[in-house]
Amino acid sequence: MQEKHLYEYAIIRLVPKIEREEFINIGLILFSKHARYINLKYEINERKIKCLFNKMEELDIENIHYILTAFENICKGKSNGGEIGKFDIPERFRWLTAMRSTIIQTSRPHPGISTDLNKTFSALWEELVM
Repeated sequence: MQEKHLYEYAIIRLVPKIEREEFINIGLILFSKHARYINLKYEINERKIKCLFNKMEELDIENIHYILTAFENICKGKSNGGEIGKFDIPERFRWLTAMRSTIIQTSRPHPGISTDLNKTFSALWEELVM
């Protein structure tokens, strides 16, 4: 019997106008403390964003990529993830999913149980982001 892992995930959101609180799901973070697993994926679909937010020209796509690359580096614990990238996996997840009032935000973490974290990540990605 495969081992079951408790996990938490959060959706990464692009919030073009913070004051309007409108967003589009652009990524996913999933982590399991027991399995020592963390994964992050994002996709900036400019066509989809443009359909939803007609003032796309006001968005700095290069800056969005920069922020998301920093998220990815922190998630993976890379040296260019700064001091936060040196934290343990649960601390990095908590930092990445902390409440913020910026153009990139995350949902509150949601729990689940899985026997295959990669498969669960893919299923959540398809269901919640794509």
